Amino acid sequence: MTKVKPRDAASLILLDETGGEPRVLMGKRHSKVSFVPDAYVFPGGKLDANDAHIEPGTDFTPETEKALVHAGCPGAKARHLALAAIRETREETGLFLTRPGTLKGRVSGTWEEFRKEERLPDLEKLTFAGRAITPLSSPIRFHARFFLASAAHTQGTVQGSGELSDIDWYPLSEALKLPVIDVTEFMLKELQARAKGITHPVPPLYCYRNDKPVVVRRKA
Repeated sequence: MTKVKPRDAASLILLDETGGEPRVLMGKRHSKVSFVPDAYVFPGGKLDANDAHIEPGTDFTPETEKALVHAGCPGAKARHLALAAIRETREETGLFLTRPGTLKGRVSGTWEEFRKEERLPDLEKLTFAGRAITPLSSPIRFHARFFLASAAHTQGTVQGSGELSDIDWYPLSEALKLPVIDVTEFMLKELQARAKGITHPVPPLYCYRNDKPVVVRRKA
């Protein structure tokens, strides 16, 4: 079997905690896509070359920086992944996670919208929730990092771009009843634990050994 190297990817989990039960923003992938068709997912996607040229308006908090270092993702790469998550969220849901300001230097694609709207990516509002690696047997593989932010820090109106359908804020208990893959289910349960005050100093790694899921929790 030829081993497929996982591609770097990032997702942004937006959580609305203003009601009795936290709600999470999710959408349904199209039936014709090659990777997890018809599954409900958090907004996100793979790194884009343009992400490396973006200067955010703020940097990670020391706590988030430390968590990323423990996860083997320090420095510039961590920022590029976070920027990818913010960009993909804008593309797929219409929401910005930004603060006022104008992007400098070379920008293209979706980042031109950020410049036009005079918005800078706000990494300070992110926490690191965990990561996952697709099994070796999969013909399409990703090493995904999951970032978490409050819905209160977003701007804009939820509106689909065609990449996801049925985009909505789902209560966690209802989200777990949707067609989701195992990684998404795991992250949703992590959010439920978080709502009960159960947290871990180092976010988990969800991976596979002999095609069986394994959760790795490292000590700080």
